[in-house]
Amino acid sequence: MQGKTDRAAWLKGGDARCNVEPKKQSHPYRLVLLGAPGVGKGTQAELLHARLNACQLSTGDIFRGIKALAECERTPAAKQALDCMLRGDLVPDEIVLSLVAERTRCLRCGGGFLLDGFPRTVAQAEALDQLLAKQTVKLDAVVGYDLPTEQIIQRLSGRRICPKCKKGYHVQSLPPKVAGVCDHCGTALQQRDDDRPEAIRVRLEAYEKNTAPLAEYYRSKGLLLSIPATETPEKTLERTLQALQAKQNGGAKPPPAKR
Repeated sequence: MQGKTDRAAWLKGGDARCNVEPKKQSHPYRLVLLGAPGVGKGTQAELLHARLNACQLSTGDIFRGIKALAECERTPAAKQALDCMLRGDLVPDEIVLSLVAERTRCLRCGGGFLLDGFPRTVAQAEALDQLLAKQTVKLDAVVGYDLPTEQIIQRLSGRRICPKCKKGYHVQSLPPKVAGVCDHCGTALQQRDDDRPEAIRVRLEAYEKNTAPLAEYYRSKGLLLSIPATETPEKTLERTLQALQAKQNGGAKPPPAKR
C-alpha cells in the first residue's frame, strides 16, 4: 500500500502539484461518496483510500485550506469563497464549481478519486457531469451510506471534546478514563452545540432535503450503490468493496457482509 498523498494539487488548486502522487492504476476508481453527518463517510473515505489508492477529494478540505493560503496564492474563486466564509454565508454553487474546475488535474489523476462533500445538489451533479465529460472521465459509482436517524443522533450526541487540547471522545465508543474529564489535560469536556440532539435533527432534515433528489438522480443513471453503515467501519468497507466489484462484474448482487 502506498503512503497517503499530500493532495497539494487539490488543496491549493492552480498550478500546484502533489509532492507524493498516487500510483497509476490499471482501473482507477472514480467515486462520489454520499452520507449524512455522523454516518461515518469520512472514515470510509480513509479506508477506501488505503484499499483503492484513490485520493480523498473533500471540498471541506479546500475551504479549510483557503484560510491557510497566503493572499498571493489564492485564486479569484478562492478569494470569493473566503469572503463568503468570513461573512458566515454559505458558499454559492457557482463558486464551489469554480473551485472544483480549477482542480481538473485531480479529476484526471491516474490514481482515481473519492469525491467527498461534492456534489450536494442535483444542480452541482449536473455541472460535475459536464466537467467530467470535458475531461473524458466517467464516474464508476456513487456510494451512498445509510444509517437510521436515531443511530446517527446516538453517534453524534455522544461526542465530547476538550476545549483546551481539542482531544475528542465519545461517551460510549471512546470514553475518557474519568467521566467528563480529559485524559490528557484534566479539563472538563464539552459537547458542541451542533452535536445536541435537537441541532442534529435540523442538520439531518437539511441534508435529506438536498440529498434525496441527488440520490434519485444518480439512481436513475444506474450509478448509486446504497450501503448500510450499521456495522463496524471494517465491515462497511468490505460491503462497499463487494458492491463495487459486483457492479464492475455486471451488476450481480453483492454477498452479505462478513460477520
